[in-house]
Amino acid sequence: MSERTPEPTTVLLRRGEVHSPADPFATAMVVERGQVAWVGSEGAADAFADGVDEVVDLDGALVTPAFTDAHVHTTSTGLALTGLDLSDALSLEAALALVRDFAAARPQDKVLLGHGWDAARWPGGRPPARAELDEATGGRPLYLSRIDVHSAVVTTALLDLAPGLGTVDGPLTADAHHAVRAAAFAVVTPAQRAEAQRTALARAASLGIGSVHECAGPEISSEDDFTDLLRLAAGEPGPRVVGYWAEQDVDKARELGAVGAAGDLFVDGALGSHTACLHEPYTDADHTGTAYLDAAAVGAHVVACTEAGLQAGFHAIGDAAVATVVEGVRAAAEKVGLARVRAARHRVEHAEMLTPETIAAFAELGLTASVQPAFDALWGGEDGMYAQRLGTGRARTLNPFAALLRAGVPLAFGSDSPVTPLDPWGTVRAAAFHRTPEHRVSVRAAFTAHTRGGWRAIGRDDAGVLVPGAPADYAVWRTGELVVQAPDDRVARWSTDPRSGTPGLPDLGPGRDLPVCLRTVVGGRTVFVRPGE
Repeated sequence: MSERTPEPTTVLLRRGEVHSPADPFATAMVVERGQVAWVGSEGAADAFADGVDEVVDLDGALVTPAFTDAHVHTTSTGLALTGLDLSDALSLEAALALVRDFAAARPQDKVLLGHGWDAARWPGGRPPARAELDEATGGRPLYLSRIDVHSAVVTTALLDLAPGLGTVDGPLTADAHHAVRAAAFAVVTPAQRAEAQRTALARAASLGIGSVHECAGPEISSEDDFTDLLRLAAGEPGPRVVGYWAEQDVDKARELGAVGAAGDLFVDGALGSHTACLHEPYTDADHTGTAYLDAAAVGAHVVACTEAGLQAGFHAIGDAAVATVVEGVRAAAEKVGLARVRAARHRVEHAEMLTPETIAAFAELGLTASVQPAFDALWGGEDGMYAQRLGTGRARTLNPFAALLRAGVPLAFGSDSPVTPLDPWGTVRAAAFHRTPEHRVSVRAAFTAHTRGGWRAIGRDDAGVLVPGAPADYAVWRTGELVVQAPDDRVARWSTDPRSGTPGLPDLGPGRDLPVCLRTVVGGRTVFVRPGE
């Protein structure tokens, strides 16, 4: 993890609302040497006012722990922010027009990079053909990743940079996709990469995100990309970066500075690209997806990581892939002991298609579910991509956050950016207002999964919460009235009773304005201040 040198000041924040379990009615907080030193009432704050280096008048603003985004691809996020974004294109014709305009505006680029197309939302459902992209770019190299980043369309000129692929047309998946992505990113200079990383981290800080978990690996990015990011994050003000390297090589992960040989170590692909591995065929395709690892490989990796004191972790979306992970981790537990496996807090990324049996196994094995609620907001519902791929019956089982919490499975929320944008309050809203009502969780539980959950996922139980002794990673927000929102109205009524001591959070009901970040502080050091504040 990148570390932070705290500012050598003692700061009193007062006349606001401080979200803290130490005092549910707190209005003030003292920060000293990069840690929370005190949380309490306005009257008690007077005793600190003369002994601090700075007093911040919150003027009614809300102070919360900074968010942790538990699944990010930082460089790709920055390249998407500075490159071609097709996520708002509502038709093939609109996407091609955006490609044409982008190519004309960037004559100096050796390779054109874009992201976010989703043919499932377009009339006709057809992705761009290679000939159409050749025409739109004037024959230049172009890489366009699908919104889930598990397939891509490219131009002939980019295919020429990845020998051995021939003249294949249509979306590229699996090894072919990895080859063209590597060819495209190889053209990106170190300076462009650093600019992209700074852009992504600055965006995160502006949204109240104090930590990101970088999910890198040889099929996603380069070793230089990974180590350069960790170095940049350690040397410049900004969010902390926790690095995961998805390779079945424990020594390599440790050598690169990763906290785990985990993250996107692919057991399968993605539903949108028809590569998530299922027990039963897709509704709209006559196959069950792609399996990249079997249970024996999963088990061997978990054993190696557990014995090395590193986290293991896997990307698993389809029900067959999740079952493979469970089988492999259980075999590892039989070899090295269940207590050791549980203590390692191994992770599963995405974990979308779960059953009661696999949920119970996650709880038994101590697996953390690193999940992305925005996936349901984007692809859920009876008319969404999930239903197109799986049918409405199977689609309704996806992302069962409430069942995971009831079983005691630790949750860590993230975005998988650039798959879905960095948007922490939007993520909390998506979990609280899941398209399938029985999967909804309270705003408080979702907020905890997106703050403290990310810290717990890396083995830190003392952080992600504003209590004395915790790291001073916090954000200041302009927001409306604080409320308690829960799927069960009885819980909401009790939680608003002063006797419950439950601190409120912003009203995240659909259509409500989300809180605006005014300031983000990491380890006592200010990393973002909204202009004009």
